[in-house]
Amino acid sequence: MDWSKTKTIFIITFLILDIFLGYQFIQKKNSSQLDVILEATIEEQLEADGITYVDLPKEITKATYVSGKSKTFTEEEVKNLPNQQVEAANETVLQAHFIKPVPLQDPKDGYRLTEFLRQNIIAGDQYTFWKYDEDLQALIYFQQYEGKTIYKNVSSMLLIYVNDRNEMVGYEQTLLVDLEKNEKKQEILPAIKALETLYKRNYLKPGDRVTKIDLGYYALVQFTTSQVLTPTWHVVVNGKTDYYVNAFEGQVISDENKVLE
Repeated sequence: MDWSKTKTIFIITFLILDIFLGYQFIQKKNSSQLDVILEATIEEQLEADGITYVDLPKEITKATYVSGKSKTFTEEEVKNLPNQQVEAANETVLQAHFIKPVPLQDPKDGYRLTEFLRQNIIAGDQYTFWKYDEDLQALIYFQQYEGKTIYKNVSSMLLIYVNDRNEMVGYEQTLLVDLEKNEKKQEILPAIKALETLYKRNYLKPGDRVTKIDLGYYALVQFTTSQVLTPTWHVVVNGKTDYYVNAFEGQVISDENKVLE
């Protein structure tokens, strides 16, 4: 065996390998830099149009679908509710009115009723205040799951009705139970991509301000006893307009539960 020739072959082989690995490293580095440039470009476009936004959530990178079913409220569990006459039981919608109306200082301060909900509403600690609807004369609450809101779901809402004297007179309630996460976690679109989607579809206009962005859940198919909830970005613009972006696929969801391309 010619050891001199073999040694030369090894040297050339390792030199080629070093060159290849160096090329791969440079390619990955350039790719990472390109990703940063692309993301910065979106931020620059928003800045150029005078569109500003709050600090974006960055700690959440993966999520799962959540499944659940509508609760049936039984006569046994509603019979001991204080100061209430239940009008519908053994149904998935609980309807009740307060025998003695409950005074309320300001309907727009529905978030102050945490203790009242806990003591007077089944699973009351699972609801978070959404808004006061002047047309319905009702405080609207949405159910939460593990700290995340289930948005605009007819099967997980609480509506407390208020009379002209700012007194709570009754309510309607729905609740999702047996909520479980899908075992497989998936990558979600970062919050900046949700803003990019709204921007490219002209939902974000020059001079707009994104005042809030949170990750919650949305059910594209409702009015069924069983539901699958999709991780969804909730974006509030100028403190009054709500948008919902599918955190897996990036589509904008309308208030009619339709996906907008």
